[in-house]
Amino acid sequence: MKVLFLDAYFAPEQIAFTHLEEDLHDALIRDGHEIEVICPTPTRLVSDEVRRAYRNKKEETVREGKIRVTRFSAPREGKNPLLRALRYFWCNWRTVSLGKKRRDVDVVFADSTPPTQGFFAGKVAKKLGVPLLYSLQDVFPDSLETTGLAKRSSLLWKIGRRIEDATYRGAHRIVVISPAMRQNLLQKGVPAEKLCLISNWADLERILPLPREENPLFEEFSIPRDGFIVLYAGNFGAAQGAEIVLDAAKELAACEEIRFVIFGGGAGFEAARERAKTMKGVFIHPLLPQERVGEVYSLGDVALITCKAGVGGSGMPSKTWSILACNTPVIASFDPESDLADVLAASGGGVCVPPGDAAALAGAIREAYEAWKQGKPKEGRARDWALQTASRDVCVKRYLDALQACVQNGGKKGS
Repeated sequence: MKVLFLDAYFAPEQIAFTHLEEDLHDALIRDGHEIEVICPTPTRLVSDEVRRAYRNKKEETVREGKIRVTRFSAPREGKNPLLRALRYFWCNWRTVSLGKKRRDVDVVFADSTPPTQGFFAGKVAKKLGVPLLYSLQDVFPDSLETTGLAKRSSLLWKIGRRIEDATYRGAHRIVVISPAMRQNLLQKGVPAEKLCLISNWADLERILPLPREENPLFEEFSIPRDGFIVLYAGNFGAAQGAEIVLDAAKELAACEEIRFVIFGGGAGFEAARERAKTMKGVFIHPLLPQERVGEVYSLGDVALITCKAGVGGSGMPSKTWSILACNTPVIASFDPESDLADVLAASGGGVCVPPGDAAALAGAIREAYEAWKQGKPKEGRARDWALQTASRDVCVKRYLDALQACVQNGGKKGS
């Protein structure tokens, strides 16, 4: 089987889905399948030196020659929404131009970053006469409404819905990552036989709870080992509502034993970093590489997950599994009617408070701090639960089965 991956981001770039796709690549290589990748030259969160190194590197093989990568030039990704959208469409057009020239492809794979990726991947699959497996990580255009970027009555929303419907029609199988996402698509008329529920996962063999005295991040960033650490690692963007982390830190500033450690990225990160400079008890730094995620999530006595009100019902934060793998309790400023809330309840991995309510978040942190003062350990059964439900081997095998089903049924939709 030869799989053509159409990616908006590829190593050395990192997004939330990167490690999942890398695990899928490893499994395909291990089983003797062929992989091709079409992607832009790297610009996201990489240095000028890296950008220069890839400027003229249009064709290469990686993973010891097991993956053939074709890159095309693309403008640097900026923060302006309009310019970002124009860049996305440029990348989509170039992807189609290159993708339709591929040969001997059995199946096309694409994920939902950016939201137009699946629509254009469907065009490539149709041209090649092969099926498309589409991995849906966020529901668009629902995310436009929940982040306040568009109303349902707006032209942008209506265009988004047309793109969404066309994307689902063009895909032969659609992977959804949560029951709520599956229900969302069913309500939009997507046939149930087209949907495949596969949770995102963590590499639980690599992401392990790390005792505080063995964690090198404390020395590396001069973080005191004493005290109660509240960790946030993730983007500061429209959907995350992560500014509430600093709001809660402000409410708890009087307690010197409570320290906030933040590893962040996204469009709003620089503004958050400037604000944090004026606050006591807050350490903030750009996101660390994926391979250090175990060290990051083992830092905290609690870890925070946030969303803007109304966003939680249309997605499931992939970081959840990594946090649970480290047995670090979660405090989620998140929609109570969401898959995350259900996961935290089922796993015993944490609690949810209403999104956007800084006082409620600060109160939950204070309650956890009081338990910590009484010597209550942070370890629980969350890792064992994650091993049973979101392990890499189980979830990757489901992806492989979905790809094989597409190919074996000759691209018949709903196979």
